[in-house]
Amino acid sequence: MAFYRLGGEWSRSRRWRRFARVWMQRCPLWIFSLCLLSLIYFSFFGIKVQFHGELEFSRPPRAKSRKHHVPCEVRFLESVDDLVEPENYMKFVQFSLTYITKEEIPDENNIFKPQFGGHQTLKQRENSYYARNQTLHCGFVKGPEGFPSTGFDLHEKDKEYMATCKVVVSSCIFGSSDFLRRPTKSKIHTYSKKNVCLVMFLDELTLAKLSSEGQIPDDNGYIGLWRIIVVKNLPYADMRKTGKIPKFLSHRLFQSARYSIWIDSKMRLQADPLLILEYFLWRKRSEYAISNHYDRHCVWEEVLQNKRLNKYNHSAIDEQFRFYQSDGLMKFNESDPSSPLPSCLCHFHVLVEQILSFPLSSCDRFCHYCVFADVPEGSFIVRAHTPMSNLFSCLWFNEVNQFTSRDQLSFAYTFLKLRRMNPGKSFFLNMFKDCERRAIAKLFHHRTEDSHPPPAS
Repeated sequence: MAFYRLGGEWSRSRRWRRFARVWMQRCPLWIFSLCLLSLIYFSFFGIKVQFHGELEFSRPPRAKSRKHHVPCEVRFLESVDDLVEPENYMKFVQFSLTYITKEEIPDENNIFKPQFGGHQTLKQRENSYYARNQTLHCGFVKGPEGFPSTGFDLHEKDKEYMATCKVVVSSCIFGSSDFLRRPTKSKIHTYSKKNVCLVMFLDELTLAKLSSEGQIPDDNGYIGLWRIIVVKNLPYADMRKTGKIPKFLSHRLFQSARYSIWIDSKMRLQADPLLILEYFLWRKRSEYAISNHYDRHCVWEEVLQNKRLNKYNHSAIDEQFRFYQSDGLMKFNESDPSSPLPSCLCHFHVLVEQILSFPLSSCDRFCHYCVFADVPEGSFIVRAHTPMSNLFSCLWFNEVNQFTSRDQLSFAYTFLKLRRMNPGKSFFLNMFKDCERRAIAKLFHHRTEDSHPPPAS
């Protein structure tokens, strides 16, 4: 018995020694794992520890996560077959516009330099906001005989082609700032390919860059579905400001066109142009359609963001908004709905009766005016070439010509001033959802030094 007892004690002693050896080997690993788990827990959930009320440690607040913007459904018709303009669609406000095409040297001014936008006086500017028969500045102003061209010069053959267009999709690339994004052919019906002009304006620098990448116009001047038109003698050193000419002044460039669609060069068209007209204009009984901004809804937010990201010279932005404030633009104040030019149209329904001079009870046809924001995402514009649409486009261009090229800063002021000065004359604006814009045009980044051209589609 003694033998077995001693043997058992000896066996138990050996097991304890083995356990102690394993513990000493693995203990540091377990302690390290426990500390690591504790650290992870505290970093995610935080902890507050107080010592006699003097010391406190807590996890800093998380930064805001970036919003993720996605497309939404756009209920286009299935086909362009039998698609016709609705009867009486064009019965909007009617008046006649003509444009100043030439300026003479003022008697009191010995130093005169012709400008593409002309030399508009404050009195001319103020009068141009009236929706009535008038002659106004709207780009393409030439100087006296013997003076050089003010710019945006086109070949006569291109002008002849543009004069035949009735429905236009246009875009531009100046300063080689973007790749050429070809419209998705499979999304555009054969009828539209034959009857809609798709025009891409390029400067010579951009054309040379695209050609070096293998994108060369064919004998008829096409790259894919785009009809390439080369612009010479750009009127502004700022390429962004030059880009506002085809963006806003399609009624000046395509003088026979009834409709135009503008798409920024950073986007690829993925829907049929005629279906776009039907959905955004005809179905909504609108003459101008532009999407609201995906993030900002008040122009004062847009001002701060432009400064924060150094999108433009801060002094120039301040000068522009001092002028707008002197003309009545002010930040919206819910306690003072009588402000003459409230800048936050997200509250526009409060002011409909006063500014638009019609009772809310008859707002059925205008209901979309009561809910939109005053900062557009201006990369996609659909419009009929009606008098009010053409006037608004000229006025908006003149603001960009006079001030900064950041057109989102001048949109609300231009729209509200036009409304205020024309009570009883309605401008039918459809400010649609940004997610709809994303559904019909795919967004890309601008060209950078290390980026590569996209494959032909």
